[in-house]
Amino acid sequence: MDRDELVIPKHIAIIMDGNGRWAKKRGKIRLEGHRAGANSLEKILRHAGNIGVKYLTVYAFSTENWKRPEKEVNGLMDLFAKYLDREKKTLKKQGVKLLVTGAKENISEKLLKKIEETENYLADCENIVFNIAFNYGGRREIVDAVNKVLETKLLNETNGTVDEQLNNENTGLNVTEKVVNGFVDKREQLENMKITEEEFSKFMYRPEIPDPELVIRTSGEFRISNFLLWEVAYSEFYITDVYWPDFDEKELDKAILSFNKRDRRYGGLNVK
Repeated sequence: MDRDELVIPKHIAIIMDGNGRWAKKRGKIRLEGHRAGANSLEKILRHAGNIGVKYLTVYAFSTENWKRPEKEVNGLMDLFAKYLDREKKTLKKQGVKLLVTGAKENISEKLLKKIEETENYLADCENIVFNIAFNYGGRREIVDAVNKVLETKLLNETNGTVDEQLNNENTGLNVTEKVVNGFVDKREQLENMKITEEEFSKFMYRPEIPDPELVIRTSGEFRISNFLLWEVAYSEFYITDVYWPDFDEKELDKAILSFNKRDRRYGGLNVK
């Protein structure tokens, strides 16, 4: 397939797996694998921006990764902080807008401040959006979205419900009528609280980012690992045995070539 004819996915998401095994294979500590993985990330981000990818989401640290040894977790936090310090000027030159997506608890105030400062520094960049899933869990994102929906809907309903109750206190209705009317009111409230998929999507962490067309997982594992559970409903998956530190520009091109050979039907049929 001619490269000029390739369809470049607008949004690519990557599960960067295999850093630890890459290090073990070379007789190194796991943190050395993570450092090598950070170097690969720099190359992939640059290449993605150059070929026209508009959104790149990477799975850097999951909510489950806190279960790892404390030394490794602390090393990952330090590695991320140093990455932000080292790369922010380069990211600016490349036109990279940075978003860090995930829960804030357990993250140090110092690192949270550094993340916010770096996001603000790169806020006006427009070449590519670099979304780092950090302290992120797909189930957690969905639960948080449900809670936000409930909070929003209940706040919208509460004022009217209270006013109606106050107005009905002296209506002279008997007990049976009040029970029936109360049941009808509840049914109406439930109807008003129903929500569509499109509306629900607006309550996810990053509603401004389109769903990924292509999800890449390195190291040969066939798992989604709690990553973007809502967003990948119709994504194409590309699994490679290559460990993340060895995943380079040519490997990304292979994934995109594979994507171009897919027949994307979204549950329907392509009639030719």
